[in-house]
Amino acid sequence: MNSVIELDGLSVDLGGRRILDELRCSFSARTIGLLGPNGAGKSTLINTLLGFHKPAAGTARIFGHDIRTGIREIRKVTGYMPENDAFIAGMSAVSYVHMMAELSGLPQEAALERAHEALFYVGLGEARYRKLGTYSLGMKQLAKLAQAIAHGPKLLILDEPTNGLDPPARQRMIRLIREMRASGEMHLILCSHLLRDVEETCEEVLILKQGRIVHYANLEEERRANRKFIEMETVGANGTFAGDIEKLGCACAFTGSNRIKMILSEGVDIRDLYRVAAERNVQIRRLNYRRDSLEDIFLKAMETGAAGKGSANGSL
Repeated sequence: MNSVIELDGLSVDLGGRRILDELRCSFSARTIGLLGPNGAGKSTLINTLLGFHKPAAGTARIFGHDIRTGIREIRKVTGYMPENDAFIAGMSAVSYVHMMAELSGLPQEAALERAHEALFYVGLGEARYRKLGTYSLGMKQLAKLAQAIAHGPKLLILDEPTNGLDPPARQRMIRLIREMRASGEMHLILCSHLLRDVEETCEEVLILKQGRIVHYANLEEERRANRKFIEMETVGANGTFAGDIEKLGCACAFTGSNRIKMILSEGVDIRDLYRVAAERNVQIRRLNYRRDSLEDIFLKAMETGAAGKGSANGSL
């Protein structure tokens, strides 16, 4: 699969200080989550990909276009929903989205048609002639999304799209992101401090700390890899039962008279545990998986930190 984004030793200096330090990674998933604490370099990375900051070293490529030489082509195929509002309060939503679509390269008539379509798509069709200054926070977020997708980008960058939204508005935004992912018409980068947003929408995740990559992962593969830690509550278990489990290749330990913790070995399934329990007349009262959530992954990355210059580089 061809990469959507390639970071090739990308470094960025601002104010005489290194903000991004030799980022090396490539992404091909439909949705990519960008995480990190404040000051990690997330916004700098986004602005560099959009051509607002020049690399001090290295480069990046979006759909094969180099940010050093092909930024015009990159902007044609990229939509950007910024974190902060950038509205003209006295403009109607349709005029604003129309203008932004024209600035993205669409002819005037096509831009107006797409503006109406985008506003209906995000749920602002009935309010598209209202002035943006009268919009609620949730409506303003939807208007920002509409202007980002009006020109039909291949890559959509969303910076804190649910910031400040109440639960119903957040769910509406998450649903739209999922719909856009499922359509297969564009790739998405979601930058958010809300881990739940990323976990619900993204397939791959990149975690930055102090301008370096400290973790990257395919979330589904990460979840499968961690679906092997088991906590079990039993009745009638003894050393013989534990020995039979260990013969399957699993490591296990009693943590109480009726509690067992184990790590499933490759090829061992839950039904194998129930089969051994039935053979030994052991009752399994409770069985829980212990797997890493995105919060666990994030906290581990923060504890590990960037291990030396260049950090954890690779390909997703």
